[in-house]
Amino acid sequence: MTATPAQPYSPLTLLRRVPRLRPRRGSAAGRAPQPDAAPREAHRNIPGREPRPGVPAPTGRATRAARDTLTLVALPLLVALALPVSFAGGGTRRWFGGRAESQRAEAQAAKDAAAAAFYELDTAQRDLRISIETITAVDDSPAARRAVTDFEALGRRIDEASGRYINAVDAHDLDRDDLEAAAANRARTELSAAKDQLGQVKQELDRFESGLGPLLGKAETQLARLAPAVERARQALLAASNALDAVRSSGLRADDLAARLAALGPELTKLNQGAGQHGVPQTLERATQVAREAEAIRAQADQLPERAAEIDHRLVSLRTRAQALTTRAGQVDPVLSELRRRFSAACWQDLQQVPQQAGENVRQAELKLKEAQAARDAQRWPDATSLLSTVRALLNTTDEAVSAAGDRLRRLNAVQKDPQQEIDRTRFAIRDAQRLAMTGRTTPDPRHARPLDEAVARLDQAITTLEGRHPDYWHFLTETEEVRQSVARVVTQIREERGTASH
Repeated sequence: MTATPAQPYSPLTLLRRVPRLRPRRGSAAGRAPQPDAAPREAHRNIPGREPRPGVPAPTGRATRAARDTLTLVALPLLVALALPVSFAGGGTRRWFGGRAESQRAEAQAAKDAAAAAFYELDTAQRDLRISIETITAVDDSPAARRAVTDFEALGRRIDEASGRYINAVDAHDLDRDDLEAAAANRARTELSAAKDQLGQVKQELDRFESGLGPLLGKAETQLARLAPAVERARQALLAASNALDAVRSSGLRADDLAARLAALGPELTKLNQGAGQHGVPQTLERATQVAREAEAIRAQADQLPERAAEIDHRLVSLRTRAQALTTRAGQVDPVLSELRRRFSAACWQDLQQVPQQAGENVRQAELKLKEAQAARDAQRWPDATSLLSTVRALLNTTDEAVSAAGDRLRRLNAVQKDPQQEIDRTRFAIRDAQRLAMTGRTTPDPRHARPLDEAVARLDQAITTLEGRHPDYWHFLTETEEVRQSVARVVTQIREERGTASH
């Protein structure tokens, strides 16, 4: 309920009306005395009256002159007798003085002050309602709900004060002609009390409004973000649509991007319906998501010609690589033959399946290449990209297996010719780690000394495997490699501990 009176009380109607002085109908002041209009024939015909001898009978002109003179003499006396009746009678008010008029003026002043307080409170309540609606449109937190409840309680106080004011105005007619001083005094008292109550409620309303600052500021901030966010989403959708049109004009269909853009249509409809229907936070989130997705579609559409060219290049490159691996896989059998002839079975047994596996991998890669080419022709870009990734993985595995056979033969030849080089390399790594462990210490830390001593023992054991008619060179190489890795872990541990201690 807004503080609006049941009857219109504008400043013009609130002004006290001054009654106009008017004579009562039928009073002496309301009409002039009528002269005797009897004709002179009536004077002549009066019975028993005869003309005096020696006095001529009056003529008509003389009679009229006498009557006019009598009228002029009697008129001021009649007016003087009628004036007191005009001012004192007939129900009209006196012009000056009187205690009732003074009380009427004070009551009217109280009425005007109460009206001003009423309209001031009404305006404040309307403005505050707008602030509350702003908060509730954006914020659903407990603090916002509590503010709504407090505002409703204030509304009941406002209704109570407004009702008291309106009842006081309706109960007293200050424009009555017969208003008594006691009635005017009661009117002034009630109107003043109504004004005071309106003022008290207005103060409560002001205090409540000052406490809404943080909530209102947050709400206004989100509302300020709303329109730009929705506009950015619309512009992003427009840019994505234009990018798709440009791609299609170059002969690319971009069906997947078109489907993603079409899926944003319902979201755009909700944005156009506005935050009043879907809520400000939800609309802000929706606008952000739409803008992000539309921007991604636009970027992919712009990159689509380049992506098509890249897929074409990868198709050619992977076909060439598959052909080269087919040739290299055919060279694995001679390498295995030499390994079997010169080294023990432990040195080459794990490589027996390399030729067969390499051939199978190459056949699978060529099949996937055909599928990728079909996907490229159909402009199914994600499928083409996925198939090409599978082809690359197959060729990488084949390349590693084929390379492993040749690398095995090379390393075995080197260690067979000079195993001391591998031994010296490993011992150098161990000694370097031992020097680091003893730096700044008289005795090594057991956590470092134990793994280094184990590394020395493992190296000595690996050296013994080189003895005999058919030494296991491959076991020797793998063992020395593992020893160097364990030593490297000890070195890393020492450096990390000392780095932490220095800080």
